[in-house]
Amino acid sequence: PEGHFCPICTLPISLPMEDHSLFNTCCMKLICNGCAMAAHKRGMFDCSFCRSPCPDNDADVLAMTQARVLKKDPKAINHLGEKYCHGLLGLQKDMRRAVELWTEAAE
Repeated sequence: PEGHFCPICTLPISLPMEDHSLFNTCCMKLICNGCAMAAHKRGMFDCSFCRSPCPDNDADVLAMTQARVLKKDPKAINHLGEKYCHGLLGLQKDMRRAVELWTEAAE
């Protein structure tokens, strides 16, 4: 789909994207596995794009996501909706909340 390019190398991310990329919750960017691997080989274990420390657990991931949601980031709002839809990151599965978040992200 349009817009699914690695922001570092600018190459398209192959489908299925979840197998060929890494999603960083700090900056809400999809990074291709090649760029992530290159960063790790150079000893960079922080986010390859924004250089923020990567969260270690679900609570930290949720806190980072919610901080971006408070700043009205549509990607973060959509991401949080997905987590509510599937009951991930320690959240209880809540389809009503997921649809509310997706609606907010679309606006």
